[in-house]
Amino acid sequence: MTGRVIRVIIAIIGCAWSLSAIAAGIGREAPERAFSFAVVPQQAPSKLLEAWGPVLRYLEQHTGHRFIFRTSPDIPTFEDRVLAGEYDFAYMNPYHFTVFNRGEDGYQAVAKARDERIRGIIVVRKDSPIQSFAELDGKELAFPAPAAFAASVLPRASLKAAGIEIDAKYVSSHDSVYQSVAKGLYPAGGGVVRTLNATDPAVREQLRILWTTPGYTPHAIAARADVPADVVAAVQQALVAMADDEEGHAALEKLRIKGLERATNADWDDVRALNINTSLGSGK
Repeated sequence: MTGRVIRVIIAIIGCAWSLSAIAAGIGREAPERAFSFAVVPQQAPSKLLEAWGPVLRYLEQHTGHRFIFRTSPDIPTFEDRVLAGEYDFAYMNPYHFTVFNRGEDGYQAVAKARDERIRGIIVVRKDSPIQSFAELDGKELAFPAPAAFAASVLPRASLKAAGIEIDAKYVSSHDSVYQSVAKGLYPAGGGVVRTLNATDPAVREQLRILWTTPGYTPHAIAARADVPADVVAAVQQALVAMADDEEGHAALEKLRIKGLERATNADWDDVRALNINTSLGSGK
């Protein structure tokens, strides 16, 4: 058999496969839309997926909709993407929500942790000689990102109000803060209790909490304004029901959240009252 004949046979087979594929698609409904669900990158993507994957599976089973986990390499990139409206749903910090909620096209509140207030912390090594807030004066401190609300904005504002001058260094995530302080790269750093408890035990055991901020309304799960109302309602209902369901309760335990409750945009008025004016995004 000549090479030309072989090529002709291959072409015929390829054409027949294409036609059969087209025929098979005739009459089928278009694939259902998958909704993106993004999580602010407080930790490494693999950790976030491990923690949030069960939640998204629960939502799929109880809403009938498909969800795709999304995150970003760092918090400023996450901010850029939310500002661009890339995500259908997003888990964001309290300050993020007050900014991304602005305007008619802003993200709308869906749910928040039940009976919880978010508090920022400053951590030092257990063997650090630093014992008071004032001893941080003149030192370099690690923070996740400029607009990380409880882990950066609140501690920096409190330090400034106390007349304590520090040099803020941004290391991209809460885990990076804890690792940097544990390694002695920085004498102290900002975080939150939940992520400190969720970090590598080998790292956590080397740290102690030096100071804690007052409490504020916690992170928001929010939906882009154009997500269909019936989808948002189904997601909200499923999230609120999780704590009373064995599978849902197990998924929330991975997040170290006891339960979720319905949220309204006004729930974050305590954060708005702080009149924070920190720029968001990478500046690109």
